[in-house]
Parts: sequence; C-alpha cells; structure tokens
Amino acid sequence: MNDSNLQILQPKNWITPQGYANGVVAEGRQVFIAGQIGWDEQARLVSDDFVIQVERALSNVIRILAEAGGMPQHLTRLTWYVTDKAVYVARRNEVGDAYRRVLGRHFPAMTLVVVAALLEEGAVVEIEATAVVPSKQN
Repeated sequence: MNDSNLQILQPKNWITPQGYANGVVAEGRQVFIAGQIGWDEQARLVSDDFVIQVERALSNVIRILAEAGGMPQHLTRLTWYVTDKAVYVARRNEVGDAYRRVLGRHFPAMTLVVVAALLEEGAVVEIEATAVVPSKQN
C-alpha cells in the first residue's frame, strides 16, 4: 500500500491472494460507508448491466470517501453483495477492469456475499466500505 498509515497482513507461507488482502492494519480517522449501489445522484440506476453497476457503486464509494478527505488507497475493507454468483464469475475480468478504473491497483480486505435480492429494485450489486484516512495535521 502506498500510504504509511496502512499495512497489509499476510501470514508467512500463505499464498498471496489475487485482488484482495487477507487483512489490513491502519492508523487514522475511520470512515464507514454504507452500501452503495449502481445509481446516480438522483437515486436512479445507471444500467441493468452488472459491470456498469459495479463501476458506479465503486465510484459512489470513492465520492463519499472524498467527503472525508480520503482516496482509494485509504480503503481498508470492502464488502460486496451480489445477487448472482454465476454472473460475477462469468464477468470477473470485466469486473476487475472496472475495479482498476476506479480504485487502481489498491486491494483492501474484501468479502463477497451472494444474496437473494437487494432492497432497491433492479440493483444487482451493493458495496459497503471501511476506510482509514490519515489524521489531519494541525
């Protein structure tokens, strides 16, 4: 990780995970971001396409994080809720491309949970986040 307030936790002799971290330790201001879906500023879904919703949900996370002075590299945890595992697996490379467009090559601790449905009609992915932003220096 590029920020000195974050450290990856990787037990010795464990295979390095691809696209996420097993654990992260961080110092600073904690930011908790509610689950974000693929909708715009007016709460309208931007598309019914899975990957487009993923990219927008991630963008929404980053926009909220910016309100706390944070950047993608301050993310410590993402929890993804998806309604269709098969779609996620089939489009994993496209999801990875969308992820890197929004977050770059920063990979916090992540969990993916398959759910029967999401609250908002038409939403197929929801992503919640935790970040630790370095404390402001006075």
